[in-house]
Amino acid sequence: MKKTFHIIILGLFIAQSLVLYIVEGMLPVPFIAPGAKLGLANLITVIALYALPRKRDVCLILLVRIILATAFGGGINAFLYSVSGAAFSLGAMMVLQKTGKFSIIGVSTAGGIFHNLGQVIVASLVVENIKIMLYLPVLAVAGTGTGILIGITAIFTLRHLKKLPIYRRMQEGD
Repeated sequence: MKKTFHIIILGLFIAQSLVLYIVEGMLPVPFIAPGAKLGLANLITVIALYALPRKRDVCLILLVRIILATAFGGGINAFLYSVSGAAFSLGAMMVLQKTGKFSIIGVSTAGGIFHNLGQVIVASLVVENIKIMLYLPVLAVAGTGTGILIGITAIFTLRHLKKLPIYRRMQEGD
């Protein structure tokens, strides 16, 4: 990709994920489980994972979104939870995608589950109580459901994105 086009694409992905993060914060959470969220911003991460040839770009998009989201309304704890969840989630998704044996829905579902795992590990370290891990099965169920929904939405979005001329340009390497 040409440098200017590359910067524009990354900026668009970052802006979209940030907007989804902000919108999600305005929505009433319909879950019984406290702390469970839809993970709308992860939709952009999944799309970027499949649309962009360089995985370091996906990492950059995710990190910049977390930094900006923290700057807009989070403290150090929000940053720690977000970074840990994102690292676990993205790591799991990248490994599963690379095997080629998992669908987008499977990759996204793993991302939802591992995001919760990363956050629960940080929570247990912050409060110095391993018993918080008992909450993981509840969050794993929520992560599975939201991961499936994000995966289905990503499939639909990628199907339409691939029809656009811009998609071919995104696939070009340096």
